[in-house]
Order: sequence, then structure tokens, then C-alpha cells
Amino acid sequence: MDISVKDLQEAISIRQQIDNLQRRLSSLLRGAPQKPSAPQRPSAPQRPTAPTAPGRYFSPTTRAKLAAAARARWAKRRGTGGAAPAKTKGQLTPAGRRKLSQLMKARWAARRKAGGKQKASSRKKGALTPAGRRRLSELMKARWAARRKAGSK
Repeated sequence: MDISVKDLQEAISIRQQIDNLQRRLSSLLRGAPQKPSAPQRPSAPQRPTAPTAPGRYFSPTTRAKLAAAARARWAKRRGTGGAAPAKTKGQLTPAGRRKLSQLMKARWAARRKAGGKQKASSRKKGALTPAGRRRLSELMKARWAARRKAGSK
């Protein structure tokens, strides 16, 4: 469809004339003004209405109740309402942190009272003591002697 600018301006002019004639007719008949067939731009930004299903009507009282319930849910979730705040999973509360701190301090005090730091043993884990090495050596010598004796027979 190929429409020129001049044709569009003429169409707008006709549309304005129709709107003027409708206003005059409604004032003559003293009836309610008819709704214009073409959408008009609002003079001031209007507040958006709550989204509802087509044809569904909520009275102002019902809308107020729904809004109050939603605000209560939001407040409960944020923890600012009259209800108990929602506890986040896996975090210590300040009271729990205080209790844990007191328990650890008591443990450390008991260790200090028991004798301070325990000395770490100087030997490595799994290493033989001189007595153990001597005993192992004697056992191995006895085993080899027994094998030699059994092999010479």
C-alpha cells in the first residue's frame, strides 16, 4: 500500500473533523460523549492498572485485601513484618555465633590449664625407635639362620 504524506495529512484532517462533529452532536443531545473510534494520546501519564484476566472484575475492597496480603508476604520475606524473619539456610545467627565463641574460649582455657602446648614428638610417624630397630635386626638374623640351616640339609 503506497500512501503519500499528503494523503496521510488529509486523513488526519478528516479524522479531526469527525471528532469535532461527534462532540457537537453529543452536546446537542446532552448525552454522554461517545468514545472516539481511534485511540487518542493521554494528556497526562495514567497510573497502570493491575493486570487481570479479560472480563474479570475485582471490587476496590477486594483489590485492597489482595494488596494488603501481598504486602504482608513481602514483609515476611524481608523480615520486617510482625512475623518472625525468614531464616536463611546455612548461616549462623548472632546468638549461635556468641555461643560457639564461648564454647571455644572454654576449650582453650581448659587446654592452657592442662599444661599448655603439648610437645610434638621428635620422631617421625612410622620411623623405628632404636630399640625397635635392634629387635627387628635380631628377628631377621634368626630367620636367615633358619633358612640357611634348612637349605643345607
